[in-house]
Amino acid sequence: MTSIALFNNKGGVGKTTLVYHLAHMYQRQGQRVLVVDLDPQSNLTSSFLDEEDLSFLWDEYEPTFPDRQESLFSRFDLGGVWTIAQAVEPIIRGKGDIRSVDPLEMAENLWLVPGDLELSRFEDELSTNWTKGFGGDEKALRTTSAFHRIIQEARRRVDPDITLIDVGPNLGAINRAALLSSDTVLMPLAADLFSLRGLRNLGPTLREWRQKWEQFVLPWAPEGLELPTGRMAPLGYVIMQPGMRLDRPVQAYQRWLDRIPVVYDRFVLDTPTRSGSTEHEIATIRNYRSLMPLAHDARKPMFDLKAADGALGSTQTFVQTCYRDFKDLVEKIDARLARTVHG
Repeated sequence: MTSIALFNNKGGVGKTTLVYHLAHMYQRQGQRVLVVDLDPQSNLTSSFLDEEDLSFLWDEYEPTFPDRQESLFSRFDLGGVWTIAQAVEPIIRGKGDIRSVDPLEMAENLWLVPGDLELSRFEDELSTNWTKGFGGDEKALRTTSAFHRIIQEARRRVDPDITLIDVGPNLGAINRAALLSSDTVLMPLAADLFSLRGLRNLGPTLREWRQKWEQFVLPWAPEGLELPTGRMAPLGYVIMQPGMRLDRPVQAYQRWLDRIPVVYDRFVLDTPTRSGSTEHEIATIRNYRSLMPLAHDARKPMFDLKAADGALGSTQTFVQTCYRDFKDLVEKIDARLARTVHG
């Protein structure tokens, strides 16, 4: 059971879209998938759930909404714990430890631990308890390890083959705890200056977090407390292409594209090089802008669009290309996982 956090501290690169489509493609390939939304903006959760289901989930249901017999939550006990924010609420209120989340089954073998905007309230707790946990303070470490323990409990419930974690675009305390809970980190990048600057900050920060966790936490960990290893192994990066033809990159795009391997090696892997080798580039995902509105309206992945969804003529050919691209991406990620985690 391997976990992958998808992270870039520069927003707007298509990270959440990538998580959503990877989750569905892994499921299409016969794997059991758990998706965890640790981004307080909860865009991934809103990709899976419509507004009415979200209103139930976040306890904002209005009786003026039209009745809908097929609402997702008509199948569930609303007294359960559904979101990450609900799970850590006892810690925020100083009333206890985490509560277990009931993952929502979005499709056969595909589960979601939903996000919630209320999760942002957890930031101060995580920030305050980070250094308090150095040396083994159990109360502080229960806060710092909350995400990890929630995810582990969810994994025990659904037994996934792969866990995908969506993380917000910053280097704050919530993301530190989120990334510590992951086995590997996959970085979606745009070929632009902002992604390069993000890599320069991201790599050293991950190494600092990993070093402090290994040096000041794990040796002093209280017996019986389930803590993450803090490995956060870099898995590689995926180029998210802008709205342009794949075989004709403009000069500015190519300029930044050529810089990414050097910056990744130097700042993420801490192995200075001038070779510009693309060995850590997993794939380039072309822009599917024409499919996105159809997929959003149909509430399904772009590669599942049918004629009834408006994918007609040449658009259906584009849908098939999208399916092949994401299938190929999943195979390449699995190959990286085999080398990074198991090799």
